[in-house]
Amino acid sequence: MSIRFDDRVAIVTGAGTGLGRAHAMGLAARGAKVVVNDLGATTDGKGRNSDAANAVVAEILAAGGQAIAHGADVSDEVEVADMVARTMERWGRIDILVNNAGILRDKSFAKMTMDDFRKVLDVHLMGSVACTHACWPIFREQKYGRVVLTSSSSGLYGNFGQANYGAAKAAMMGLMNVLHQEGARDDIRVNTLSPTAATRMTEDLLPPESHALLAPETITPGLLYLVSEDAPSRRILAAGAGCFAMTRVYETDGITLLDDENTPEAVAAAFDQVANNEGQKELTSAFSQTQKFAQKAAEARGLKLNWGS
Repeated sequence: MSIRFDDRVAIVTGAGTGLGRAHAMGLAARGAKVVVNDLGATTDGKGRNSDAANAVVAEILAAGGQAIAHGADVSDEVEVADMVARTMERWGRIDILVNNAGILRDKSFAKMTMDDFRKVLDVHLMGSVACTHACWPIFREQKYGRVVLTSSSSGLYGNFGQANYGAAKAAMMGLMNVLHQEGARDDIRVNTLSPTAATRMTEDLLPPESHALLAPETITPGLLYLVSEDAPSRRILAAGAGCFAMTRVYETDGITLLDDENTPEAVAAAFDQVANNEGQKELTSAFSQTQKFAQKAAEARGLKLNWGS
């Protein structure tokens, strides 16, 4: 199976450097027309400059591809709307959206200002929401769309000093889960990439000898699959250094406490059993958990529930 993007149009945010640049170059090399979005800000989100985005466009054009630059601030709905409008004017469709733009304002939670917390959420979370929301009607009308949200191990597992970043990145999972359900009817597939790479935002955090191993280009093949025609949906793909793994959320089978037994002391006494991994399952919707708990409570009381079809 050869993955190609001929006649497809892709928007990649934060594509002037690092992962975004690698994604844009990878899409263009396989035939996609690419909008290289980059505000050109510093890693903490200050300032703006179009040089990086224009340089990536120049590389794509020199290689025989098609690309345009746009400097929209992804957290600004008006600028995002302009980016989408200009893309439609140029190519008449949008097939792929890669939400990659991000900033860092790391500090321990006690020292972090609310402005720094909000700004990181605005760029990562609301930026992804704004771009996806602007493209969503186009995807629905086309009956085709591929969306990737960018998470992080900081959001999935936690990292000291990144409460703002971790909260924004954890939110990607919830956003993906709902958009997967709402987009399924129109062949809109939504996935999340959780990358580990040596980029401008991580260069001070990683040992120098790891940089070559963790090059952004080692992650892009996974991204390209997630936005391909035969892509899955509702998957969290962890990627780095050519390694790929799936992140899933599981729920233990748990316990059932009946009526008068349902006390905080009983929960405490049975907590090891609550946490027992035996019989754990991956749940695929909020209702799955509701159904599970109602069914277990009914069975404990000798009742039978009719869930219909």
